Order: sequence, then structure tokens, then C-alpha cells
Amino acid sequence: MNIAERCICCDGDRLHRSPAVLMPFVANRVFGWEPVEITPAWGMQTLSLGMAYPLCKSLQCEVCGMLFLDMRFSDAEMDRLYSGYRGSEYTATRERFEPGYAARNNLLMERAAYLSQVEAMIAPYLAGPPHVLDWGGDTGLNTPFRDSAASVSVFDISGLATAEGVKPLTRADLARSDFDLVVCSNVLEHVPSPADLLDEIGAVMTSRTLLYLEVPLEAYVAENLGVENLATGKKHWHEHVNFFTETALRTLISRRGLVVVHLEVIETQIYGRLGRQFCVLCRRA
Repeated sequence: MNIAERCICCDGDRLHRSPAVLMPFVANRVFGWEPVEITPAWGMQTLSLGMAYPLCKSLQCEVCGMLFLDMRFSDAEMDRLYSGYRGSEYTATRERFEPGYAARNNLLMERAAYLSQVEAMIAPYLAGPPHVLDWGGDTGLNTPFRDSAASVSVFDISGLATAEGVKPLTRADLARSDFDLVVCSNVLEHVPSPADLLDEIGAVMTSRTLLYLEVPLEAYVAENLGVENLATGKKHWHEHVNFFTETALRTLISRRGLVVVHLEVIETQIYGRLGRQFCVLCRRA
């Protein structure tokens, strides 16, 4: 694990900082940590009694507004967090820390209803049925154009079996493939270095490849637009370790040699909850 000292989008060093906690499920999955109760039996002279949770910091860039967790997980730590994602062991552990999660998880076993909006947004920029790569696409259940594409492939670290008609790819496979559309949906908010991920994706794109990015407009950000320092109010972190503003997202994309050809915010329903998503179409500059 590294601790961030600069903005992960614009690389600036003007950061607001505020204490927060890492949620118990993530701490357990990544580090094997459990919450503990400090009792009189501990014999502590200077610590208050009560539950103890892992400390971290919320950081927000003063320039682009990016809000993020200071902990940046290593590749091995990311593997521990996302291996078998939403599988039986993952779900059982999360249910232990977050009762009710298993029932919510069942809502994600069906294809997302808002994908028709996404496909309608992307279609005018495609010449025909595309060869699609879904980077971080889990099983491929929610890959756009899954039922009408020329081919659909997924590159994902979860190791889960892919949906019918979806081909899993290894990293070596990527270099030997050619794609019309690369999808990276609801991934950038999870990763320690969004810039590095966009560089990896850019390496498999040609001048004609279209990249579709989708990240949440987190409710906390949307409800506090114009607030100068969001770090002070962000007191906990879970799997989403990056909260994007539009400025931060555009800055990140531009700095990675990509050009935005379309950006809009759509309303979605995930876990039965209303939300908003940044939807961005890009090409190589």
C-alpha cells in the first residue's frame, strides 16, 4: 500500500486532508484486519475505551476537485479485494460486516435496465456491430451491445465465469486483438491509479477505437457542488476510493492523451437505488 501525496487526476499537491475510517469489510478483505473493542482489560492509560477501526484520510484536490482515499492499494491487495467478486465467499464475508448485502447483491444478477440508454448514446459513433472489449467487465453481464456486437470479450481480475457468448481474455490476448469499442464501466472509482489504467487501455486502442468510460457521480459530490472542502465531510471509505468531479474526470482523460467526444450525466437505478453516472466517450488524441 502507498499513501497518496498528490492528486491522482491532475498531479497537483494542493490537497485538503481530513481524518476518516476504512470500512471494516474492505479492511478485512485487503489486510485481514478486524474491528476491535478497547476494554479496561487492555490496561491502556491514555486511550479511550470503545470500538477501534482503521484510520485513513480523505483527500481533495484544491485545483480539480478530485476527492479520494489516501490509501492506494497494491496489485496484490487489489487481487485480495476483488478475487471472486460477488461470489459466495465474498458475499458471505460482506454480509457478516454489512447485514443485508446478500439481498442487495441478488438485484445485480439481472442485466441493468439503463444499458439501453448507454447503447443509444454510443451507437451514433460506431460504424456497425462492434468488436467490444469490456475492461473490468466482471462476467460481461452488463457489457453494452452484448447481444448485437460482432464479438464481446472481457478482461477482468475477478476470475468469475463469463456470461454466455462472452470471451474472457488474458493480458497477453489483449496485444493480439483489435477492438472497435473498449468499455470501462464503473471501474475507475475502484482502482488505486486511474491514470495508469487509462494508459493500459490506451495501449490497446487504435486511432479508430472508441472508449466508453462510466463512473458514478457520487451522491455526496452531487449534493455538495460548490463546497470548497469536501474532505472534511467524507468520514468513511469503502470500495469506491475515488469520487470524481467533472473537472477531475476531464483533466484525467486529457492528461492521458485522450479526447472527449461526448460527456453526459444519466440517471440510473442500481441496487434499487437512484443514482447518477458520468458517461464519457473518448478517442486517442
